[in-house]
Amino acid sequence: MSKSIDILAFGAHPDDVEISAGGTLAKHIAMGKTVALVDLTRGELGTRGTAETRDEEARKAMELLGAKERINLDLGDGFFEHNHANLLKVVEMIRYFKPNLVLANAIEDRHPDHAKGAKLVADACFLAGLPKIETQYNGEVQTAWRPKKVFHYIQDRYIKPDFAIEVTDSVEQKFEVLKCYRTQFYDPNSTEPQTPISGKEFFDFLESRMREFGREIGVEFAEGFTCSRILGVDDFEQIF
Repeated sequence: MSKSIDILAFGAHPDDVEISAGGTLAKHIAMGKTVALVDLTRGELGTRGTAETRDEEARKAMELLGAKERINLDLGDGFFEHNHANLLKVVEMIRYFKPNLVLANAIEDRHPDHAKGAKLVADACFLAGLPKIETQYNGEVQTAWRPKKVFHYIQDRYIKPDFAIEVTDSVEQKFEVLKCYRTQFYDPNSTEPQTPISGKEFFDFLESRMREFGREIGVEFAEGFTCSRILGVDDFEQIF
């Protein structure tokens, strides 16, 4: 049966969402908002771990974060394309969860899957609102649904954010959630090859990035986002 949730967060790989928007999602869940996660791939080409271990890590991370559900579309790590079939799979997720707001990958980044995922999800959000596109999921005929807002989180490469959300009170939970991905991040006992995110310094980098965005808005920690449409507010009091 179709749902109706507040935030649907997409990631090209398991852990993408948690790395860059984990604090924001934890904050909104604590506020009573409902959140679901969709991974486009299983991250099977990652240097460390396997598709199976990452499946389990993603499940544990979802539970610790407090998200309602997590689905993996298994589109093919590194090789998924912006095509008809994949757009429809993402459209099905949008119509299934009926989110008010969608989060997607960075519009440009070191890993090519991130920008590909960003465009795939953004385009699917528009297409999901077209009634003449017919889809079914779990045997249920779906109706058109278009999210009110689509935002992109910022990942490895710096992108000037259009806005930032304070996450000072949820930073600790964010890092605890990230530790669920034991194969991907720092483990002094691991014998697997080193990667750009497996050293102790990666969490220091994430903390510094959040401090940087926080400084821009006068708080300790924040996560940054970009948007493709102008944001509308009722009055100046909504901006600080």
